[in-house]
Amino acid sequence: MTFRPDPDWLAPQPLAQARALPAPFYTDAAALNEERRRILARSWQLVAHLRQLDGSGDHVVADVAGVPILVVRGDDGALRAFHNVCRHRAGPLALCDGRGAKALRCKYHGWTYTLAGRLRSAPEMGDAEDFDVAAIGLPEIAVAVWHGLVFVALDAAPPLAEVLAGIDARLTGHDLDAYAFHHRVSYEIACNWKVYVDNYLEGYHVPHIHPALNRLLDYRSYTTELAPWYSLQWSPMESNGNFYGDGDALYYFVWPNTMLNILPGRLQTNRVVPLAVDRCRVDFDYYYPAGDDAGRDEAERRERDQTFSDEVQQEDVDICLAVQRRLGSGSYLAGRLCPKRESGVHHFHELVRQAWRA
Repeated sequence: MTFRPDPDWLAPQPLAQARALPAPFYTDAAALNEERRRILARSWQLVAHLRQLDGSGDHVVADVAGVPILVVRGDDGALRAFHNVCRHRAGPLALCDGRGAKALRCKYHGWTYTLAGRLRSAPEMGDAEDFDVAAIGLPEIAVAVWHGLVFVALDAAPPLAEVLAGIDARLTGHDLDAYAFHHRVSYEIACNWKVYVDNYLEGYHVPHIHPALNRLLDYRSYTTELAPWYSLQWSPMESNGNFYGDGDALYYFVWPNTMLNILPGRLQTNRVVPLAVDRCRVDFDYYYPAGDDAGRDEAERRERDQTFSDEVQQEDVDICLAVQRRLGSGSYLAGRLCPKRESGVHHFHELVRQAWRA
């Protein structure tokens, strides 16, 4: 089955005249299959932090555009990313993250690969004619690192440095390289992955959905800035009830499904993983300044950060569920965007349209 959007839906739209993506982009399963190929496979996907890959054999597993992948630190210190699919009969080389592996051994039939992805041994294959162990290797994919965050790309994507160009200049006072992974919280949500991204990309809903967040941010000064491959929403933080400290709240969206939420003393990353046309998973990774000697005040601040984030996330989940149901109701096709408050949504939708036109 193929998704065939109306050509008018894909035409570039000026912000002042723009409509949202039509509902079938959020409800047609064939559309998601195309997006995996057109968007997710051709973009940088956040999968790990360098601290998870410190030593030889340390590895992490993930799914990118429906393809199981594995990132591993080699004996030579190099970081490599492979399809996590044995070349024998598609068994898994790793089922979970791990430390210190000496080789990559298929869990199905025991075919074993070096940490550089070359087949080293294949049990009981001696009778197979024209079978050359040395000629077999795991498909390798691109891997790149930015401030300790590890990204991979299955297919051709712009250089990561080009995608993120300009962000470093805004990070004065935020030493992301000094942060350490603290914990992950994942949410599975019954909505299309773009519903969640759309919701993230505008502060228009903040006064109506997020009472506590609205008190923390200065909504009147809430600003969206656009770059070719990302957008930034930022606002000064109000002093009343602010347990984070002085500074701005910086919310970066990096095409197509990564968020960097940067507040004083804290980095939170989100990756939105499509699971089905009407279901996604959002992985929240929390990072704080490295060191296990955080005092009582810092421990309390981190606990309040988690509680506050959970509250805001549940509010977002509830509205995303409501929107997904209505997108599938047949009552709606595409509404007008608010130029003042939804430029980030428009920017994202234009990149989606561009991917479909390509």
